[in-house]
Amino acid sequence: MTLGDRRLEQEVLELFARQNALILGRIVGAPPGPVAGAAHTLKGSALGVGAWRVASAAERLEQAAIAADASGMKAAIAELEAASLEVCAAIAARMRDRPGESGAEAFPHWARAP
Repeated sequence: MTLGDRRLEQEVLELFARQNALILGRIVGAPPGPVAGAAHTLKGSALGVGAWRVASAAERLEQAAIAADASGMKAAIAELEAASLEVCAAIAARMRDRPGESGAEAFPHWARAP
């Protein structure tokens, strides 16, 4: 994806982490129509960076929202939140492992390691 360009990799991962947090904030409490669209967008972004669990959870949320399945949406949102925490923590750790390329401030406070 980034052809070994570490700065580009960092930028792409930071953008994904920001987008992930933004979309999660919009999903919670939203009606099914916008949830389906947001989940679809997040699914595509997650596939682009290799965040497979996020993509899978977003797919389940998209399908539940299309079906207007409130309990399915609730379960998928919980799964998506957990997967998002995991991937954002992994991204933050990857950035920390590269001295001089921190970028940690790009991540929501809940995705930063203590």
